[in-house]
Amino acid sequence: MNAPTLLTWSEKDTPRSALWRSDQVLPKTVVLADDTMTADTAYRLACAGTGLLWRSDFQNARQMLQALTRRIDKPKKARAKKQDPHAPVIAGAAFHTHRQAQAQRTRILSQVLIELNGDYGIDLRRAPDVKAACLQAFGSANGQASVISLRSLQGVIGAFEWRKNGVEVPAMGEALRIYPHYGVFSPVRGEYVELVANAPLPEALKTHSVAFDIGVGTGVLSAVLARRGAAQVVGTDMSERALACALDNLQRLGLQNQVQLQPANLFPEGRAAVVVCNPPWLPARPTTLLEQAVYDEGSQMLKGFLAGLPAHLCEGGEGWLILSDLAEHLGLRTREALLGWIEEAGLQVLGRLDVKPVHAKAQDVTDPLHAARSAEVTSLWRLGVAD
Repeated sequence: MNAPTLLTWSEKDTPRSALWRSDQVLPKTVVLADDTMTADTAYRLACAGTGLLWRSDFQNARQMLQALTRRIDKPKKARAKKQDPHAPVIAGAAFHTHRQAQAQRTRILSQVLIELNGDYGIDLRRAPDVKAACLQAFGSANGQASVISLRSLQGVIGAFEWRKNGVEVPAMGEALRIYPHYGVFSPVRGEYVELVANAPLPEALKTHSVAFDIGVGTGVLSAVLARRGAAQVVGTDMSERALACALDNLQRLGLQNQVQLQPANLFPEGRAAVVVCNPPWLPARPTTLLEQAVYDEGSQMLKGFLAGLPAHLCEGGEGWLILSDLAEHLGLRTREALLGWIEEAGLQVLGRLDVKPVHAKAQDVTDPLHAARSAEVTSLWRLGVAD
């Protein structure tokens, strides 16, 4: 196991240290901050990578975070630039510009820091009780103090509420709910679940009633496969958080004996009649825990799934690849490249089911990536071993 990361600072001429609880990189330096610090000063320090360890009223820390947000989001004066008609078109330029801006925004807003004591209490005026939320997210503090960015702490609190209330998944029927854990991507975009719920099952499942769910996440697709008649489902994931989350959800649904969970990079041993994979849809580098469910640098998981699929399909079995074409609209991947990887793996396309997304960003005309999002289609590719 990796050694825990410690944040160090000086306070009252005494060196201090605490466990670093955030996904973001450590601040370059840390200064103590309180109500006397102006928002302009805080913004300047945060832009320089300085952590602001808050030492006064907690609610004022929230107001400081809001003030930093306003400064980041303040409209910039547009500069008129001459366009060179002969300049080469850079694939994905709009996306990469957007990603850089989002990364800078996250880095600045993550500099407001909160210290948690050995039982996750916060020794600040008007601080909320976050002990239960932190215990659920991180496990026991074991009496060790820690520091977390206020933004990350808000995420922990939000995840606590998500897990308490659950997410309704209409495609599972009977208004069933899935309960995401902290650090595990929530199935809020239900269209891909609907595709798995409605795709025609291969005949091979009648004689070899085994299905694999590659990258199990919350366990929602394993649950769908089990409810659709797979006698045995094997779900795999590299994330301990995901495996724990999937087990929790499957137990809630009474499917824990029908679904086996394994830590694995892609495939378990053996063959299956249905192998489902919903890899991250965009080929870019993730920078946080949750982004690992969205970004797949170099399309490594996608390529690995396709390359390994033939060896794990029984005769007549199908691989179900769930993939959005957003990367194609953003210029990050071509349809020709995807079809080429499928062919190189010795696979053929047996069919495809498509659905248009209904999430809010697809209709948000102010989104910098609106043109691509509004054209997006999510597909379930039915793949078989080529003749």
